Order: sequence, then C-alpha cells, then structure tokens
Amino acid sequence: MKLLALETSTDTCSVALAVHGEIMVDHRVAPQKHAQLLLPMIDKILIDAGIEVSDLDGVAFGSGPGSFTGVRIAAAATQGIAFGVDIGVIPVSSLQALAQGVYRTHAASHVLASFDARMDEVYWGVYAIGADNVVRPLQDDRVCSPRQVSVSGNADAPEWVLVGSGADQYNDVLCSAIGADVPTRFISECWPSAQDVLSVALPVAKAGGFEAAANALPVYLRDRVALTEAQRAAGEQLRK
Repeated sequence: MKLLALETSTDTCSVALAVHGEIMVDHRVAPQKHAQLLLPMIDKILIDAGIEVSDLDGVAFGSGPGSFTGVRIAAAATQGIAFGVDIGVIPVSSLQALAQGVYRTHAASHVLASFDARMDEVYWGVYAIGADNVVRPLQDDRVCSPRQVSVSGNADAPEWVLVGSGADQYNDVLCSAIGADVPTRFISECWPSAQDVLSVALPVAKAGGFEAAANALPVYLRDRVALTEAQRAAGEQLRK
C-alpha cells in the first residue's frame, strides 16, 4: 500500500507518505504559507521515497473543519492528484486527525478536539480510542459557541484531554462542558498532522474504502463561510 496524506486545515502544512508500512513525514508550522509549500513538499517526499505519483494507491487528506483557505488547499491538491492518475481519495476529519495525534503522543484515550472558528465559536469533536488504535467519533463534528459545547456519555472516561486552538482560547469554558466530576487535562499548541491522517485512513484504504476523486471536498460545518460582493453591498453580514 502506497498512500499519500495531506493536512493544511490549521497553521501547519503537513505531508505524510506510507510505503509498504514505512512512514515518512514532513510537518511544518507555517501560517499562511500552505499554497507555496504544499506541492514542493509533496514532490520532495515522493522523490525521497523513490516513487512517482502514478505509483500511489490513493490520497488521504484532512477535509476540515478549519481555516477555509487551508481546507480548500488540501482538498484541491488531493483532487488534482487523484484525477491526474485515476486513484481514489479518503477524507479524514481534521479534528479526528488532531485527536489521533494526541493519542499517539500523549496516550489520550478520550479527546475533546477543537479549533477556534472565530466569531466567538469553535469547531469541535469528541473522540475515543478504538481496539484498532484509531480514534473514533462519539458524535458528529460541530460548530457553536464554546458555551454551548456539551459532551455526553463521559462517565466511563478516566480522563478527557482538551486540545487544539479552540482549547487554547477557551480552555476554562470547554472544561466545564466535560463536567465537574470527570478529570480533564489541557495540552496547549497541538496541531493536526498528516501522519495522523494516515493512521486514520490506512485501515480504510486496506479495506478498499476509497472514494471518487470528485469527493475530495472541504468540510466547513458552517452553512455560509463568505459573502458575495452583492451580499456585502446589500449590507448582509455573516452569522455571529
């Protein structure tokens, strides 16, 4: 199995490659430089592995939520590669990738992953580790005010770990969403990595769960992420 993974939904620009069980990773904190960095990073990791794009079995990518521009960059690159060499794609929630990384680095079995969504809101998801060492969502990813975040069914969790830019910004508020009787731990400055997109996507790939290249689409969670020129001229505003 040769699987490429991309993740650009936050301040990090990240590429990973699995080739017959060997993993290569290029992970950089580079705000607002994803468009310049991503394709050269892909080229380099393929060259270092000694393979061509046409050798890939598929591409996995962090589909969001996250930065609107960042999410589009990974989705567009994934679509371009997949269409170009006629291979499938595997979308992975960027929040799930973040939670998977916290399991990898801190052995966290239950994770509340969140990103600052601006407008006094957070993108968030709750995840628990499965028997295959892949974190699974306990509910759908959501966007709302941090004060509206509510985590149910947490009584069996030994500890909840809070991570992501949402937790960096609203740690105290999100801790209260877990409940006073459940231990919580906050880990600052965690970002999703393509390495963890790979960990989530590889079991899907091995089971033949690739999707068509046309399904390499961003997940924004918000219904409206921008205004047209006409809407702005008419005085419309995005929901706050």
